Amino acid sequence: MQEVQPLPSVPADDPPPRKPEAPLPSECCESGCDPCVYDTYADELEWYRKALAAWRERHPGAVGQEP
Repeated sequence: MQEVQPLPSVPADDPPPRKPEAPLPSECCESGCDPCVYDTYADELEWYRKALAAWRERHPGAVGQEP
């Protein structure tokens, strides 16, 4: 009988990136600011997606803390 190996857990020294919080509708003043809070959020979300993809490459099959 073959022993089942557990999947690796997330290492404490390389946690997954944290998804940015979307701004609340009340945080946008709708006066055309440059950058708008939604522009900043879009930039942070793009960074997060790239960082998450890189993290998943470093930790294939990691379980425990899902980003």
